[in-house]
Amino acid sequence: QVQLVESGGGLVQAGGSLRLSCAASGLTFSSYGMGWFRQAPGKEREFVAGISWSGGSTYYADSAKGRFTISRDNAKNTVYLQMSSLKPEDTAVYFCAAGDVKRGRYDYWGQGTQVTVSS
Repeated sequence: QVQLVESGGGLVQAGGSLRLSCAASGLTFSSYGMGWFRQAPGKEREFVAGISWSGGSTYYADSAKGRFTISRDNAKNTVYLQMSSLKPEDTAVYFCAAGDVKRGRYDYWGQGTQVTVSS
């Protein structure tokens, strides 16, 4: 049974930082690209960042470029999202997903972790 479990969300002031983690089990983690998505209240889920299976390629939404960094540790079956210079508009539930990052097709999803940025 595949599980993706996000952690690290919380309440932070604007300008602050958070690091999200997503621990994977039940799959060959190093064979999957990984992505981070977010969904704010009343909005559609949107892509935030992605990383190839090897970590050699990364992809970012324009809103994340220069502020967020995605990374992975295949030995720990974990993908991270380091977020800095957070803004109130970053408030959302953040999800990780496993699949084909380049094609935008994801096979597995986590349950999400709430990030709230206060102004």
